[in-house]
Amino acid sequence: MGFQQGLSGLDAASKNLDVIGNNVANANTVGFKKATAEFGDVYARSLVGASDTQIGQGVSVTNVSQSFTQGNVTITGNPLDIAINGTGFYRTVDTSSGQVSYTRNGQFHTDKNGFILSATGQNLTGYGVDSAGKVNTAVLTNLQIPVNDLAPLATTNTTFGINLDAAATPPTTTPFSNTNSATFNHSVSEQVYDGTGTAHMLTNYYVRTATGWDVYSQVDGNNPTGGNPLTSLTFNSNGQLTSSPSKVAVAFGGMSIASMDFTGTTQYGGGYNDTAPGVAQDGYATGRLASYSVGTDGIVTARYSNGRTATLGQIAMANFKAPEGLQSIGGNQWVETSNSGAPNLGTPGMGSFGLLQSSAVEQSNVDLSQELVNMIVAQRSYQANAQTIKTEDTILQTLVSMR
Repeated sequence: MGFQQGLSGLDAASKNLDVIGNNVANANTVGFKKATAEFGDVYARSLVGASDTQIGQGVSVTNVSQSFTQGNVTITGNPLDIAINGTGFYRTVDTSSGQVSYTRNGQFHTDKNGFILSATGQNLTGYGVDSAGKVNTAVLTNLQIPVNDLAPLATTNTTFGINLDAAATPPTTTPFSNTNSATFNHSVSEQVYDGTGTAHMLTNYYVRTATGWDVYSQVDGNNPTGGNPLTSLTFNSNGQLTSSPSKVAVAFGGMSIASMDFTGTTQYGGGYNDTAPGVAQDGYATGRLASYSVGTDGIVTARYSNGRTATLGQIAMANFKAPEGLQSIGGNQWVETSNSGAPNLGTPGMGSFGLLQSSAVEQSNVDLSQELVNMIVAQRSYQANAQTIKTEDTILQTLVSMR
């Protein structure tokens, strides 16, 4: 009798309902990818070859495949919620076991040491930076947001690219005094820093002479160790700087500046201009982490209280020739298998890799409406197979009752 077909149908429909139920249960799971039960018919093997009257033995679940289609992206406001727009996976490492896994769940956070962790506690891997602050894509590392303050940097180079008024005349009051504006024509100041990050005010005073300009330099009102004037500037008839050298070294008590660059200084008519090309220096004070952000290219950037920014690294991404061959280990994580192939690593936006969106997460790609319809179909299939068994039982009872 044909109980086998009905029983296999019940088993297949039950597994199908399990798959649908799992999809529905994870409809709100970030980064979840829905699965679909795939079926195949079953035939008994014949030793004498094919038969025109061969009857199938029922159905079996041949595979449960996952669909890696894009889920909807939802804004969260958390800078470490990062959604993938496109293909690819995050690469994570379990520090205790060393197991590498891959995920689409972009809900990250930091631990007490600043390491970026996935929702299940694995380290997010990426590419670190070299001593020059450039991303080094040759070596993978666990990404970290430093919890320590940014060390200060002493000023070693300054630039004073300003325009001096060609119509200016030498002061009638001498000698130079920084407290008497009648003894100089113009002054420009900028903040500089010593090795401890302490700020000081550097001021250059420009005094018109018969042949050009004398530059008097002071830090917090103190003259340089070599005395003033620091240097003299001369210009040609077109207002271009002709004095050499245009860069000078200067030392003050407690700090020294290796290069004070006057290369951009001009002497044109129309008054003084301190923004052409401007005044700048390369030092900064101690900085505390104020915020951080992740760009669409996966670059993690920190912003400090002293106005500085620093590149901390770049998120790495992985893709597979056959992502359907990945093995799910729970927690929205997959591991590679021989069916998926080895991972192809890269960075967001490179090749076929998708871009990242910070302060957002990728929702599950489960369509609840479709799943509820599938549930009805699976339920009806279960009922129909149960009816097959009931009918077979009725026939069997009839045969047993024959005398």
